[in-house]
Amino acid sequence: MLSSILFWGLIALIGTSRGSYPFTHSMNPHLHPRLYHGCYGDIMTMETSGAACDITRLMNCGIRGSEMFAEMDLRALKTYQILIKEVGLRYCVDPALIAAIISRESHGGAVLQDGWDYTGLKFGLMQLDKKIYHPVGTWDSKEHLLQAVGILTDKIKAIQKKFPMWSVAQHLKGGLSAFKSGINAIVTLTDIDKDLVNDLLARAKFYKRHGF
Repeated sequence: MLSSILFWGLIALIGTSRGSYPFTHSMNPHLHPRLYHGCYGDIMTMETSGAACDITRLMNCGIRGSEMFAEMDLRALKTYQILIKEVGLRYCVDPALIAAIISRESHGGAVLQDGWDYTGLKFGLMQLDKKIYHPVGTWDSKEHLLQAVGILTDKIKAIQKKFPMWSVAQHLKGGLSAFKSGINAIVTLTDIDKDLVNDLLARAKFYKRHGF
């Protein structure tokens, strides 16, 4: 009896300790895609304004603009849907978020030349910078996507540790921004690249509605 009480007390402590997120049904990989969102927050509940609007992008901006670009890449992304889901489950990351990053960074690989961008500096579906990382595997392989998503989760966890009082959504947004700019570039909430994050979240919501 005493051991049972201690066990459930430990579970409650783990689930409510600061800096950790409680275990919920949302982490169950066997759920319908719309219900599963991994370990870093539910993107469908996070506010976003979509792609940034400026004088040169008055038509293709906002949430509709992000969705338009996401839809253009949907066919290419479907090719990697199973792979994206497998890697997402491995790292407890919402597959829709991975799809959004791939869409923004490489349009599902459609604009790459042998896996490289036009500068020859960034590689793979999520475009890892060779000056910072040593890319592994072929550009669209599971090995390489595991590396890229692993780096993303490392950034999110580093933001969680650096800013323990931030919300779940702020941790995710900070991690997404740090994936591009680095941890040291994030000092306050104002350092988060809002244009990047808002576009990614809008695209991710689109892909979530389309089975990712």
